Amino acid sequence: MQDFYINKRIYYHDTDCGGVVYYANYLKHLEEARTEFCINRGIPLKELQERGIYFVVSRVEIDYKSPARYGDMVTISAKVEYIKRSSLSFYQEVKRGDTILIKAGTLWVCVDKSFKPRAVPDEIKDFFTK
Repeated sequence: MQDFYINKRIYYHDTDCGGVVYYANYLKHLEEARTEFCINRGIPLKELQERGIYFVVSRVEIDYKSPARYGDMVTISAKVEYIKRSSLSFYQEVKRGDTILIKAGTLWVCVDKSFKPRAVPDEIKDFFTK
């Protein structure tokens, strides 16, 4: 499956007192890339929510390799690694140029309005894999 990329500038509000991106703020950047991935693929997340189909983060694993700093331009990738019955896994990286800053894996689980796992609808699987 193809990688999807967004470019983003690191702002002062992203950083900590040491002048580097605060570790938890990477979660927002990763989420933005996954959301843009869905928009780019035509995945109607809002429409799915109206139908009672949600994707929730159930696991995130991050390896911090090098810090990003205020003013840096970074590239954030998102790629679906696999889709199972009720979940899908994203692999993501944040890079500054060719330097990998973080590697991350995020697991989304498809749930209903009661937050109980449900199967990923077949028509949605096609959006993730195109």
